[in-house]
Amino acid sequence: MKQVTAVVLNWNRWSDTLACVASLQHQDYANLKVLIVDNDSTDDSVKQIRAAVPGIELLQSGDNLGFGGGCNVGIRRAIAEGADYVWLINSDSTADAHALSALVDVAEQNPALGSVGSVLYEVDVPTQIQLWGGGRVRLCCGQSRHQTAPSPLDFISGASILLRRDALVAVGMFDQSAYFMYWEDTDLGFRLRKAGWQLGVAEDSRVWHKQSASLGKGNPLLDEYFTRSGVRFLRRYAPIPSISILFMLGMMLAKRSLMGEWRRVQAVVKGFWEA
Repeated sequence: MKQVTAVVLNWNRWSDTLACVASLQHQDYANLKVLIVDNDSTDDSVKQIRAAVPGIELLQSGDNLGFGGGCNVGIRRAIAEGADYVWLINSDSTADAHALSALVDVAEQNPALGSVGSVLYEVDVPTQIQLWGGGRVRLCCGQSRHQTAPSPLDFISGASILLRRDALVAVGMFDQSAYFMYWEDTDLGFRLRKAGWQLGVAEDSRVWHKQSASLGKGNPLLDEYFTRSGVRFLRRYAPIPSISILFMLGMMLAKRSLMGEWRRVQAVVKGFWEA
């Protein structure tokens, strides 16, 4: 049985993290180690987590490294300890008891798979699919779309992704220098495919995922991070970056302007200038 390390990144959401960890402790896959990374929380997360699950290793990043950087802390430890696979699962998620077994089964059936994603469901409507593994990117107009049904994918969502050790060694981890939040999993998917690895989805791996739980939906900071990372991604991969970036910004600004969300408009502009 392959060794799997599950990495859960916490930032000021210790109650969500403990719920996620509880679901991992009930997995029917035996060779699983759970590792929590605290991304420099400003609340009492470290104290709460250590008191609730003293037997689980808790690493502290020392600084808020963003999503990719925080996950990289756990990925490095997992690889150093000999894990065959690393399972990244968001702290605002809970997994079905068979979720990991289903991921490993799919990965083991095809050695060319560099990553395998779960099917994500809405927490408020548990039977409604939120995301079928990952999404597609239209580089020509700077659009990233999540898939809700079986489809070829350009990337696997970092909300629940099983990463093969050999693939990580070949292409590297998340690019934390370019992406603080958003688009880091998309970038990894593009690098995996460029290196010849395939992406897969385990339809029997079910995970219930809240969206934007750490900062809250509609927070202008999310627009800033999304725009900054999106511009950097398009500069790296789009055939004509200036046109793709113009399309992306135009659609984002138009949507927020029509809704009268001027703080979010300002955040999009700020993200562009910071990119």
